[in-house]
Amino acid sequence: MLRMTPEIPKSGAEDDLVWRPRVTVATIVPKDDRYLLVEEEIRGRLLLNQPAGHLEPGESLVDAARRETREETGWEVELNCLVGIHQWVNPELDRHFLRFTFAACALRHHAQQALDSGIQAAVWMSRAEIEAATPRLRSPLILTSIDAWLGGRRLPLSLLQHLVPGPDRA
Repeated sequence: MLRMTPEIPKSGAEDDLVWRPRVTVATIVPKDDRYLLVEEEIRGRLLLNQPAGHLEPGESLVDAARRETREETGWEVELNCLVGIHQWVNPELDRHFLRFTFAACALRHHAQQALDSGIQAAVWMSRAEIEAATPRLRSPLILTSIDAWLGGRRLPLSLLQHLVPGPDRA
């Protein structure tokens, strides 16, 4: 891992004025022509989403995708590629997202694991079933990313580098 010492701003005030999108990760988990999704309650509505969530401080994108998939579905996965990087604005909330979508193989299901708050269930659905449920999809990125994966988009995970701050190591 390459380590760098971050530049410390003289004052946090200027740094706080810089606009930033919300950085999220999502995972496409195919199995027998079905895809792992979650049913989650969002502002009083039961919506469908891929296992997804926010990047946490100090966490790599790959680690975030594995963590979110396990927390939301109980499935342990192995990521095998990056499918896309999507910039999206939620029109209802005017929130801006930068989403990194991965594809993964399902390894083990931990059926007794409690799921994240708001998650009602982990479900397996075909692409046709997902499309039929379009009004319940949390974002258009769900079908966009599945279609990219179905179309053969596979970017190597090596494109992503997690540069951890700290002293240089020999």
